[in-house]
Order: sequence, then structure tokens, then C-alpha cells
Amino acid sequence: MDKRTIANEVLLEDAATLMNEGREITLTPLGNSMLPFIRGGKDAVRLRKNPSVSVGDIILVRLPGRYVLHRLIRMEGDRLTLMGDGNIAGTESCTSEDVLGTVTAILRGGKEIKPGDGRLWRRLLPVRRYILAIYRRLI
Repeated sequence: MDKRTIANEVLLEDAATLMNEGREITLTPLGNSMLPFIRGGKDAVRLRKNPSVSVGDIILVRLPGRYVLHRLIRMEGDRLTLMGDGNIAGTESCTSEDVLGTVTAILRGGKEIKPGDGRLWRRLLPVRRYILAIYRRLI
């Protein structure tokens, strides 16, 4: 099978169009910002457009000049705050209109994993640095 590289802008705009039509899509995200729950380049995620999002959802959003797949950690009216599970600092802000889709499943090694709300992981933020350091040494 041929492997092709498509620019994020093209791929994710097409993905957004499909989700707006009610379709579910599957993508393989890159990067380590969602470790340990989503391993960049190894795991795939299934996304769907949902009419509303909740704190704890993993969402794909369009930010100026880039796309981000991170967990929703705070909602204040129409303002959303996101943070990657593999991050120990730094957040992104957007509006609900920037949300393209919500992760409905994580696909790993032929298994389908339902994403949790990350409540415990969010509470572990003060010690996340150490947990991630151990995790990265083990993988």
C-alpha cells in the first residue's frame, strides 16, 4: 500500500466536512501531547461531530494556523480551555465554534478503547511530570 502525506489543512478540512455531514472519521494523530492515553503515530482515534461538548472530552479544534487534539479542561460560557494529557503546563483557548469533532474511541492494537473523562488524570497534574517521565522510560 502506498503511503501518502497530506497537509493538515487539506486533510482536516475534509475531515471537518465529513463530520458536519454526520459521518464518523478515523485519524492517526502525531505528537506526544496526549500521552499516555493516545500515542502519536501509533494509535488512531475515531471522531464524530457532537452537538455539545463536556469537560473531559477529547476534542479536535481549529486554532489560528493549526489544529489541536486535546482534552477539554474548562468551559466558561462559550470559551473552552484545552490541555494535552501529556502536557504539564500550557493550555489553548477557543470557542465552541472551533470544535470540529469529539473522540468517540481510541484504536490501539486492534482494540477499541472508550475514552474516559480524564478526571483522575486532571487531578494528578501536580505530579504528572513524574508519572510521564516514568511512562516515557518504560515505552
